[in-house]
Amino acid sequence: MTVATKVFDPAAFKQTTRRQWDEAADAWNRWTPLLDRWLGPSTELMLDKMGLTEGSRVLDVAAGAGSQTLNAAKRVGPSGHVLATDLSAGILKHAKANADLAGIAHIKTQVLDGEDVGGIEAEPFDGVMSRVGLIYFPDQHKALTGMRAQLRVGGRIGAITYAEADRNGFFSVPVGIIRRRAELPAPLPGQPGPFSLGDPDVLAGRLRDAGFTGVEIERVAAPVLLGSAQECLQFEMESFGALHQMLAGLTAPEQDDAWDEIEEALRAFEKDGRFEGPCEMLVATGTKAA
Repeated sequence: MTVATKVFDPAAFKQTTRRQWDEAADAWNRWTPLLDRWLGPSTELMLDKMGLTEGSRVLDVAAGAGSQTLNAAKRVGPSGHVLATDLSAGILKHAKANADLAGIAHIKTQVLDGEDVGGIEAEPFDGVMSRVGLIYFPDQHKALTGMRAQLRVGGRIGAITYAEADRNGFFSVPVGIIRRRAELPAPLPGQPGPFSLGDPDVLAGRLRDAGFTGVEIERVAAPVLLGSAQECLQFEMESFGALHQMLAGLTAPEQDDAWDEIEEALRAFEKDGRFEGPCEMLVATGTKAA
């Protein structure tokens, strides 16, 4: 008997990704204080290495609710400009609302697939960045060449990705449980996913293949610090679209059982009344030389 192998469908993957980020948008935005604590050090390092200054023009790809967008906007000041793009209109509305709330008028937003940023009609940017977004693009090369096309000569790219799965237990443990329960095969090389760029050599190679020079990769410890495993479970249930995408093939009771097992497994990261989920990020930078 021949068993049919499910072929990865990039268009279907994007549709599901858009829908699930639309659904998770409000929750992701509510968790902004945690995101700022968790991803703050890697974000600041990325912005430092991009060399942003007063008056710089910045393109933020897969901006989400835009906390890193605000950080960039504060660096470039009112004489600068930040364009935040995202596939999900639902989450991008929060980036605009947060900019308005902060009284920052030099942030603009545009709903756009990250693989299509090369088609933006604008003056060249001094910097382009993507925080935990590039990993979910089916065609990472197209996205990166598009980002490079938007830079002026000498402009810098900055990207943040998860490091290897074994350094990110807070996320890889749930992924492993769901993959087993849903009988999902391991992703093939080149397919999108949370750890698709976890190997520093692979990440650096993607940037070089897209034409960037002077590529540097730095590791940043980014433990997820919360009150309990239950709180981490709530964070992931509410705002991690990738997990829901993997769970989609299970029935509601099967999904509940999976979440129960995840919570039990996450308790391994509780110590002295606190939760410390292992996490390490990679910060990648490079230059458009010509």
